[in-house]
Amino acid sequence: MRTIDEMRPFSRQRPPQEAKPVEAAATGARLDPTPATQGRSPERSYYTGRNLASARTVEDLRRMAHRRLPAFAAEYLEGGAEEEATLARNRAALASYRLTPRALVDVSRRDQSVSIFGRAMPLPFAIAPTGLNGLFWRKADVLLARAAAQAGIPFIQSTMSNDPMEEVAAVPGVRHWWQLYVFGPRKIREALIARAESAQSEALVVTVDAQFYGDREWEQRRFAHPGRLTVGSVFDAALHPRWALTTLSGGMPRFANAIDYVPEDRRRFFDSAFWIRANMDPALDWAEIARLRALWPRKFLIKGILNPADVERAADVGADGVVLSNHGGRQLDWTVSGLDSLPEARRRAGDRMTLIVDGGVRRGTDVLKCLALGADAVLLGRAALYGLAAAGRSGVERAIDILREEIDRDLGLLGAPSVKDLNPQFLTR
Repeated sequence: MRTIDEMRPFSRQRPPQEAKPVEAAATGARLDPTPATQGRSPERSYYTGRNLASARTVEDLRRMAHRRLPAFAAEYLEGGAEEEATLARNRAALASYRLTPRALVDVSRRDQSVSIFGRAMPLPFAIAPTGLNGLFWRKADVLLARAAAQAGIPFIQSTMSNDPMEEVAAVPGVRHWWQLYVFGPRKIREALIARAESAQSEALVVTVDAQFYGDREWEQRRFAHPGRLTVGSVFDAALHPRWALTTLSGGMPRFANAIDYVPEDRRRFFDSAFWIRANMDPALDWAEIARLRALWPRKFLIKGILNPADVERAADVGADGVVLSNHGGRQLDWTVSGLDSLPEARRRAGDRMTLIVDGGVRRGTDVLKCLALGADAVLLGRAALYGLAAAGRSGVERAIDILREEIDRDLGLLGAPSVKDLNPQFLTR
């Protein structure tokens, strides 16, 4: 049986930048062993240069991002809670399914389009809400929204984003959804909801699995105390001038949508983050969700549900959809993945709710597995951020293009002309 360290995306004891390379090329990093290699032959490496056309996979973008980011930003991007067992489970759950392709099917035309809330989208995924994106690139949320608009997919903007929601929602052609963290007194959540309504956000996505901040132990080691990086982290950041020029040219990012609700003496970047975390509302319950539903006139989703019984309760309070999610493995450790919950959630929800799933999606085959098990769409979290951290908007567009190409090819190889043809019969455990 594999140890937890072996299941992690990379070992904390020997992260990629510290591992001994296997005679890697100047623009490459060591690959983990595969059945295709014998010792050091053939020599293989992921791409870590700057030419996006040379990035063949999302993993290439990930390696490019790691090369550009200082350690504290890379840790924030990658880390999970405690033993990181939930983080590992997201990938392991996807790996637990195998595809059973159909032969002799006419796949000369392939269709990836889906319909969410009565609106067609050309790809079966959207960009997930993620906070502190200003650590990766200046105006990151605007760049993510522009990439999403170009692809014709929704962008879900986080309460903890760094660009004003009105600016992001005004990106031409974007399907803007607003993600709400419930913190502080009720007047704060009500004000944010009113702003999202005025900004013409298509949907409100209320996150319900973050009323306490997950114990992200490795992230904490980058700080001497809350709000202040260690001397080593500051020194390491100084060794990444390309990151500083493209990220800090306008100064440290700020939480543009939440900062007005933070005490004036706590409005520095890290101080405000810690203040908001400390003031999440632990009394959030189904009655409050029903109240928020009544305040919002458009599509309403609940994000952070894993127990299928809660899917039924979400339908009962009037939610239009749920996002099956464990917060990227960053909250409660040792939980199931959204994919683990998906089959039973779909059975209970039937056709009355939209089901979206996230967690560990890196490949076109990952997306197809989620859709085959009953998801209406998939969210990209880290996959989009790897592109962002590697090359800004162009990197996000490259991540989307990579997945588009993989899904198109995989549909043909699977013998499924359309994602609408997918069902559990295409899978085995």
